[in-house]
Amino acid sequence: MPRFMSPLRPRYMRSPSDIPKEGLQIQSITATPEASKNAETNAASVSSAQESPEPQEPEYPEIVCVSEGTFRQIRDDSLVLLSQGISHRLLRSIEGPFLIFVLPEHEVRAREQLELYRKENPPKEENPPIPLSFSLQPLWVLLAPLIVTLIDFTDAMNLHTPGISDAAKVLKGEWWRSLTAQTLHGDVRHLASNLICGYIVMNMITFRIPLLRLAPFIAIASAIANLCVSLTVQTSFRSLGFSTFVFAAIGCLSVIEFRLMPKETHGLLRRFAPLCGAASLAVFLGLGENADLLGHAYGFVAGLFCGFIPSKKALRWGTPLATADGVGLLIYYALYVIAWKIALA
Repeated sequence: MPRFMSPLRPRYMRSPSDIPKEGLQIQSITATPEASKNAETNAASVSSAQESPEPQEPEYPEIVCVSEGTFRQIRDDSLVLLSQGISHRLLRSIEGPFLIFVLPEHEVRAREQLELYRKENPPKEENPPIPLSFSLQPLWVLLAPLIVTLIDFTDAMNLHTPGISDAAKVLKGEWWRSLTAQTLHGDVRHLASNLICGYIVMNMITFRIPLLRLAPFIAIASAIANLCVSLTVQTSFRSLGFSTFVFAAIGCLSVIEFRLMPKETHGLLRRFAPLCGAASLAVFLGLGENADLLGHAYGFVAGLFCGFIPSKKALRWGTPLATADGVGLLIYYALYVIAWKIALA
C-alpha cells in the first residue's frame, strides 16, 4: 500500500482525513456516472470553486480501496465502475500507485465487477525490477571446477596433459577435452576470477528459474564452444578455464531477460537492452592478457540458445526447487565425470 496511508486504520480502510496532504497529488478525482454525463457542469463548478477566496475542505465518509496499480490499469478499472454506475474516487501518492476508493456499501459489487473484467481481459505482461537476493545453487555448479583445479594444484595427479583443450588433438577425435578443459585453471587468480564472475552471473539466473535445470545445457554449450574454437584455429592452440561456461551463462541470461521484456516498450532498442547490455559485459570481461577471445565469443553465442530452452511460463519468480533440478545437477556432474574418466583411461 502507498506510504501516505495512515497505519492507525486497517489495511484497506482509510479515511481521507488520515491521509497527509503532502502525500497526495494536487488534484483528486471523484468519478460518478452523473459526472461523466455532465462534464460541462462539473467544469463550471470546478472553476467557480477555484475562484472562491477561502475554499472549505469537503467532508467525505469512510471509503474502501478496491483497486491499485499503474495509470493504465486504474484508468480501465475506473471505466468499468463508471459503466456499472458505481461512484468512486481516484487518488495517488507522489511515490505510490494509483488507487480507487468506493463507499463500503459498494465494495462487494465493485470487486465483483473488477474481477469479472480481469478474467475477460487479463493484465498485460510487465517486467518490474527484482529485489536482490543470493542463492546457494551457483555454489553447487562451481564445485566441479573448484575440486578438479585444487586436485591439479596439489600435483597429486597430472591433469593438464590429458585434460587441457588442445586444438590439434580435439580435431583428431579427443572431444572430451572440450569438457575437461573447463575444470582446469592456470593459477589461483584465474580460478578466483572465474568463480566470482560465475557466481554473480549464475545467481542472476536463479531469479528467473532454478539454475540446476539449465546447468547441463550450459555445460554442453560451453563444450560446443570449445569445439568451435578448435575448428576455427586448427593449429596447436591450447586453452583451459571455466570462463567459457561463464560467458555461456551470460548469453543465456540475456536471452531470458529479452524474452521477458514487455512487447510494448518505448522504442525497439529498449526491448533489446538485455542483449546489448550482456554483449557489452561480455566484451568488458572477455578482454585481457592471455584471454581466450574466441572461447569467450563462442561461449556467449552458444549460451544464447540455452536461453530459449525454458518455457516462458517457467521463467516466473520464486520457482521452487524440484526433483527434476536434482536430476539436472547429477547430469551436470556426470558430464565431467565421464569426460575425465575417458581422459584418464
